[in-house]
Amino acid sequence: MTSKPRLLLTGAGGMVGQNVLHHPDAANWEILSPSSGELDLTDSSAVAQYLAKHAPDAVLHAAGRVGGIQANIANPIAFLDQNTMIGRNIILGAHSAGIRRFLNLASTCVYPGNAPNPLTEDMILTGELEPTNEGYALAKIMALRLCQYIRKEDETAQYKTLIPCNLYGPFDKFDPKNSHLVPAIIAKVHDAKVQGHASVEIWGDGTARREFMYASDLADVALKALDQIETLPDLMNTGIGHDHAINDYYTTVAEVVGWDGEFTHDLTKPVGMKQKLCSTARQSEWGWTAPTSLKDGLHKTYRHYQEHVLQ
Repeated sequence: MTSKPRLLLTGAGGMVGQNVLHHPDAANWEILSPSSGELDLTDSSAVAQYLAKHAPDAVLHAAGRVGGIQANIANPIAFLDQNTMIGRNIILGAHSAGIRRFLNLASTCVYPGNAPNPLTEDMILTGELEPTNEGYALAKIMALRLCQYIRKEDETAQYKTLIPCNLYGPFDKFDPKNSHLVPAIIAKVHDAKVQGHASVEIWGDGTARREFMYASDLADVALKALDQIETLPDLMNTGIGHDHAINDYYTTVAEVVGWDGEFTHDLTKPVGMKQKLCSTARQSEWGWTAPTSLKDGLHKTYRHYQEHVLQ
């Protein structure tokens, strides 16, 4: 009986990490999923010792300090410093340990704030970053460039990066204080149904467009990428290839939740960028398409919310 290859998954407690652990293809690996208490990724010595002791065959790097706009604005030093240390320690540590397969997860914040849509991988570092999360973005750019530099010096080292679009799904954060758009809408519309509210307010006119992918689909492409990493481009956007208006997300969530009230718009509230859509040309050429529709993904996410968050 052949033993399974060993995969080190960083950030296993987060939404992406949890979706990886619960994906059917995770069964093909022996997965190491240390908590931050078990492995401090900001400690280079601890990282080196862990890698030497456990000798993983591959690394899926999904860890990092994350937060919303307000957190990024308030703590730019921490977002830059901690994420830079984490990225540097795990990438260089893995390379020094002789690990040949490394899949790094970045973020669309690496793109210039004024880049035209759809965003293509060659746009990175062609313009100024969005100021509100610049520290986080710089750390993510450092990590993806470090992977590219390793490939440049050592072509046999398969150190590559996926750039996911916005995500939603099971294990997301639904608390309005720190939730992103989709879980916030789910919580808001569910509350309106329970409380018997006749209307729900939307910030702005609802025409701004956003691309959201079901988080389990990112787990799907990440595990495929690890298995077929030799064919994976050095940098590849990962998304659904189209976007929806904010109004569409509210309308579809209302259908899923079973609430038939009306939406109002507060035109005095900020709405952010009008559009942020990733090009999926490289992804399509590589041979992967996100399998989950918006409605199916929302149904699964709402079920998770009811069964695990509301209980």
